Amino acid sequence: MAEIQAFRAWRFNQERFRNIDELTSPLFDVVSQRQRQELYQNPYNSIHLSVPAGDNPAHEAAMRLENWKQQGVLLQDKLPTIYVHYQYFTFPGSSQEFVRKGFVCYIRAYDWDEKVLLRHENTIPKSVNDRLELLHATQLNVSPTHGLYTDPHFELEGYMDESMQKPVYESEDYQGVRDCMSVIHDARVIKRFQEVLSDKQVILADGHHRYESSLMYRKQRTKENPHHTGAEGYNFHLMYLTNTEGDDIRIMPTHRLISGLADFDEKALLQKLDPYFIIKELDNPYDVNTIILGKKWAFGLILKDITYKIRLKPEVIELLHWKMPQEVKELDLTVLHYFVIDKALGIAGKDQRRSEHISFERNFANCLTKVLKQEAQCALIIKDISMEDVKRVCYSGYTMPQKSTYFYPKMISGFLFGSIKEDEFTLPDYFSF
Repeated sequence: MAEIQAFRAWRFNQERFRNIDELTSPLFDVVSQRQRQELYQNPYNSIHLSVPAGDNPAHEAAMRLENWKQQGVLLQDKLPTIYVHYQYFTFPGSSQEFVRKGFVCYIRAYDWDEKVLLRHENTIPKSVNDRLELLHATQLNVSPTHGLYTDPHFELEGYMDESMQKPVYESEDYQGVRDCMSVIHDARVIKRFQEVLSDKQVILADGHHRYESSLMYRKQRTKENPHHTGAEGYNFHLMYLTNTEGDDIRIMPTHRLISGLADFDEKALLQKLDPYFIIKELDNPYDVNTIILGKKWAFGLILKDITYKIRLKPEVIELLHWKMPQEVKELDLTVLHYFVIDKALGIAGKDQRRSEHISFERNFANCLTKVLKQEAQCALIIKDISMEDVKRVCYSGYTMPQKSTYFYPKMISGFLFGSIKEDEFTLPDYFSF
């Protein structure tokens, strides 16, 4: 099953940079335009590698990376390492602190049909191409994707807890999350990490675009290399792995915004929804999250002057004709994309992945504001998705619609970078695992 490797990360020179907070940045797919402009002001922030600016951003990132290496801004660790990363976080309205425990390593970039890496949602082609271009130019994994393995015995957490007694980084990130990183160099312990993962499948929680770009890059390089062995750096991908059995997995809802549809008419939309849904007008749009909570196939529909709760009539589920297992058909998001976005709004399922009419927003207040300002024609409000739902989809071999999940907290860029350049990826001969 999953083959993982320790590696020698490139990290910011700790003698030169004492405050790691000034160097970290949000992941490329969540960083806002305002955050980008602020972070670009620091010439050494990791944003210059993860979301480079300029007319030729990938080239700019490659040039900057080479300069940083030559100037000692970045140094490569001398020992192969498993990098432990803990994230301490709370939720609004609660004082309880959670900690998500995980570790960063390299994992072989498996094709989807090998059933070792399991995906739960589709990718958006434009974002994959962007990441692929950057990978070609830099041969660098700028930030780890997030994978989930299942170990009810929690064996690796013991090693991680011991390592975290001496963190090398502590930082508070843009989410208000406290990030801590420590290192494991012990070859015996690293070997045990490899053994525990060797019989497991891994669910890709976050980073589908980055992983997809690694797959495409691997295939391209394999085709070009007549002496391909499978051990080259381009066969591997940087990943942060956490245990599905912990109580620290949080999946936040990602709402849908609809805009730019020709001849959009609120009254006509409600008429098209009526055969499928029980429709209830709400006095206060801010009540919608509470009202739909815990109710199957229930959603919020925000229009310019009014908000509705819509809930699928139970018998209507039999009309869902997309070819997929019943447990996937019955997911809230499948129902939303079929009966609301396809049937009522007229955006066919085959077109939804690339549709310019669908955008995504995690913040409820932003959804409401955009509809009120007529920057969006309507907003579709969804509930949290459970880890069990994600597992069911992955094990079925099917996928959810794009942007189905928002695993919280997000990882950050800047703690470490993983090179797949052959002379930087390959371990010296005297190391053996």
